[in-house]
Amino acid sequence: MNHGVSPQNQNGTIPDSNLLKSHSPVDRTLPPAQTECVQAASLVRTIEDFLAGAQEALVLEERSVLFDLSRSKYSLNGEQGKCLLHMWSDDRNTVRRVLAAEVKNGVLRLAVQKMGQARPSRLEICRRDEERTPSERKAARAAYRRRLERILERQFPEFRTAQFTSSMDLERSFGPVHARGLIRRGQTAFAILGAGEQETQASVDASLTFGILWLETCRERLAGKALAEGLKLFVPRGRSEVARERMAHLNPESAKWQLYEIDERDDSITELDCADRGNFGTRLVRCPEQTIAHARFADAIARVLAVYPEAETALLSPAEIAFRCHGLEFARARIAADSGSFRREAEIVFGVGAEENILSDANAARFQHHVHEIAEVRHAEGPRDHILWRLHPERWLETMVTGDVSAVDERLDSCQHYSQVPAFSRSDRAIMDVLAVTREGRLAVIELKADEDLHLPLQGLDYWARVAWHHARGEFQKFGYFPGRELSPEPPLLFFVAPALHVHPSTDTLLRYLSSEVEWIFVGIDERWRQGVRPVFRKRPN
Repeated sequence: MNHGVSPQNQNGTIPDSNLLKSHSPVDRTLPPAQTECVQAASLVRTIEDFLAGAQEALVLEERSVLFDLSRSKYSLNGEQGKCLLHMWSDDRNTVRRVLAAEVKNGVLRLAVQKMGQARPSRLEICRRDEERTPSERKAARAAYRRRLERILERQFPEFRTAQFTSSMDLERSFGPVHARGLIRRGQTAFAILGAGEQETQASVDASLTFGILWLETCRERLAGKALAEGLKLFVPRGRSEVARERMAHLNPESAKWQLYEIDERDDSITELDCADRGNFGTRLVRCPEQTIAHARFADAIARVLAVYPEAETALLSPAEIAFRCHGLEFARARIAADSGSFRREAEIVFGVGAEENILSDANAARFQHHVHEIAEVRHAEGPRDHILWRLHPERWLETMVTGDVSAVDERLDSCQHYSQVPAFSRSDRAIMDVLAVTREGRLAVIELKADEDLHLPLQGLDYWARVAWHHARGEFQKFGYFPGRELSPEPPLLFFVAPALHVHPSTDTLLRYLSSEVEWIFVGIDERWRQGVRPVFRKRPN
């Protein structure tokens, strides 16, 4: 829903005639100062509603990226009749006065005014994949498809290419991001799928999921005519780490899996050996000491709990603790340098997503309103259409599962488990939903999805591989996890947990291609999981 308003600037003209006006017009009978406050509050709400669901958004100014909100912070201030947007990162600090706002085609367009300048300018906040115009994306992908065909014809001259496309196929879950086709020689064929260097890393990482589905499609189409022996997957140079690790854990008896990197500067390709995992680098983060950290943040915890006694606390690091309402983070306490001295003290910041406001006596009332607004809607019987109810459903499901992990499987020990365990690699920061252990001491990875997600199987496989890697080296207990517990040397179990009616139709296909070394269990739960986790079916490998 759009809440934008279009106030006039000092010259009496509208900064952008296309910016959306509020659905609830400002009452012009109000005194001017009060009218300005209402306008500013409406602008703040428009921006907050949009950014609450766009944590990976980009802020563009004159078509250039000003901020990446996945690595930046922002605060909004609607006091004194002005809407001020403050954004900052490690290398930049910017303040803009927002004059008008419009949400159109998934993009938030803001008419803003720089400090000291009378002439308004424009900011656009969009999802990462919408930075380019649709025509630019379409042209780049068509060029990549032609490039991939040329490379294949040169690299595999004994094969002929066929059926190359990047068109939408919603029935089979294919979109325009990945080029796909087939190379064939007599009765032998290989499915081909590739992603260009202009695509996001998330799209590159997802390419193996679509590659498996494309292989299955090719096998169906060639049935009785030829044998699609396997998949040749092409990704940009230097961006193959996730696909490589996932491919290493696919079933080698079900298909031939081949991974290549393309250097688009000279169209050269390099085949990678997925069986060689010597360069696989992942770093486990030490488990913070709960008792010491809670003592360090005792005052901050007491202050937040005084406002919202039901708040969930999550220790993020020895220097940071999060406060959540059914998985939705609304505040953090962190150790920060005290201005004017060398002392380091705990401070509380609040906001949803990338929004960050330092709690002080001056904004304590705003903090209380912020928390109470979340608590009023974020409960099992809350309004389903409210943005705060819909945000981060996986985190909400996580709080329900960690309340009693034995509800997922009776073998799991409810006394020892960890949520949001970070394990870093060179290319990404992976966060495992829940890491648990059976009563016999066998590790278990629990991957959660509250909504239908095509990538659930391979995302879970990615986390399982990291856990197996660290477990084989005895690092979990070395880094403070499962103290006093003897862990089984067996590979970890892999649990997939999702609402029974929100399982993607392609999930079974993807699970069939996982290696037999991965012992997985799919647990479908009742759709009313916010009231309690109740399994309705379980699936295991044949």
